Amino acid sequence: MSMTRRKLLNLGGRTALGLSLVGFARQGATAADAETFAVTHSDAEWRKLLTAGQYDILRREGTEPPFSSPLNHEKRDGIFSCAGCALPLFSSTTKFDSGTGWPSFWRPLENAVGESRDNSFMMARTEVHCRQCGGHLGHVFDDGPKPTGLRYCMNGVALNFTQA
Repeated sequence: MSMTRRKLLNLGGRTALGLSLVGFARQGATAADAETFAVTHSDAEWRKLLTAGQYDILRREGTEPPFSSPLNHEKRDGIFSCAGCALPLFSSTTKFDSGTGWPSFWRPLENAVGESRDNSFMMARTEVHCRQCGGHLGHVFDDGPKPTGLRYCMNGVALNFTQA
């Protein structure tokens, strides 16, 4: 189910906001629209390359339901890479259980991600995208563990895991 911001606002209240994130995809400009990336494809090509869920998250900045990704429970040593272009993004050594329901990391690999301002849902957040293809990964917050104090809260469907 894809939902427009207008439909979301018409639902009203914090409870509706939390429940309606399932399948929600932002409409309009994305990080990929504002920058030039090394890996690019037409919209039709992205739709062929990605699953419907990956397309919704990576290309339309959707959000997967919390606690739905098997990667949330992944504890083996390895690398988490972009499901859109295979760029290595996060090491398992920086993964932690944030209790939020999404795979969380306290630091990305060097030169792996980009960030942009996200003003959706009437709040300001920092969106995280793949540096190589512009695919939306999630958001970063300042409530993570030491040593960075950051929580990179990622959509598991936007990632692939390769065991070391």
